[in-house]
Amino acid sequence: MKITHLELSVGQLADGYLDNAEGGVVAYGGNLDIRPPYQREFVYNEKQRRAVVETAARGFPLNVMYWAVQEDDSFEVIDGQQRTISLCQYIEGEFAMPMFGKPEQRYFNNLQADEKKRLLDYKITIYLCEGGPSEKLDWFKIINTAGEKLTNQELLNAIYSGPWVSSAKQYFSKTNCPAYQLGNAYMNGTPIRQDYLEKVIQWINDGDVEGYMGLHKDDPNASKLWLYFQSVIEWAKATFPHYRSNMKGVKWGPLYNSFKDDLIDATALEARVSGLIQDDEVQKKSGVYAFVLDGDERHLNLRAFTEKQKREAYERQEGICPVCKKHFSFEEMAGDHIVPWSKGGKTVAENCQMLCAFDNGSKGNR
Repeated sequence: MKITHLELSVGQLADGYLDNAEGGVVAYGGNLDIRPPYQREFVYNEKQRRAVVETAARGFPLNVMYWAVQEDDSFEVIDGQQRTISLCQYIEGEFAMPMFGKPEQRYFNNLQADEKKRLLDYKITIYLCEGGPSEKLDWFKIINTAGEKLTNQELLNAIYSGPWVSSAKQYFSKTNCPAYQLGNAYMNGTPIRQDYLEKVIQWINDGDVEGYMGLHKDDPNASKLWLYFQSVIEWAKATFPHYRSNMKGVKWGPLYNSFKDDLIDATALEARVSGLIQDDEVQKKSGVYAFVLDGDERHLNLRAFTEKQKREAYERQEGICPVCKKHFSFEEMAGDHIVPWSKGGKTVAENCQMLCAFDNGSKGNR
């Protein structure tokens, strides 16, 4: 590994800045790739990018940036994408802000000549790193530990960069991308932090994201993954046509994988869902959708007995388990519904009994 030092003005950095529709972002006369495969989308908010420009305008020091030297002597950003784009966007006139002590919103073109010069002449410190692809990725991991860390999916995008990743990012990783437009109401997270892409790969490959990416790394496109995602969302809409906000974030992929070929009566299913949503015993309303399909009560996070209710039942039983008739300490027993929830039993004191750990664990098997 070889590291050298470079000092560059903001004007030199912003020269030739271009952000095209395909996601490529360049600057420094076209010689700097600002968004190589292992970089995320631009995620700074308005306050953050203004802070970068103000720092430079006031002559305060910005943190050093790191670039990797390519074989053709061009460069790519290892660390500093957000700062670089913030500066370039302001100089390109993409946003306005108070500048040089004046409160009004001012675009770069509205600045006085001496004010423009002060900003363009501001010096940025850059370290140039030379080495192989694996070294660049290692540097990126280390350098970013002090900043906003990459997600695991962003790192995997770098490791398996190629035509498949580029295509997948077009579908799942851009602001207002096709996956967001289709499934935003059903998905948690944000596309630009790779939440959608990671989740869909988990769904299609039983949780093994890296295995799937390794298998498809050299595929010409990610159309198979996109078609799968469309099928999942359309199945969810057809199976549960009455949309509720608690449907956002449900693990729709595994449900689709298990039940997509079943003949489901959506009307009857909706009646069950509605009843469960209104049931005070059900603490996790989003778990209703999986429960009505597979019957596993663990999805529902059913209301538990309070400590007071359990201790009252323990004293009432004098520590005797009603199943095995043996005595146990309070800590060796668990609260249990005398009349099960599935048969209408409520989580109230009079429906509470204390069972020993063995009998409580085996109750469902009898």
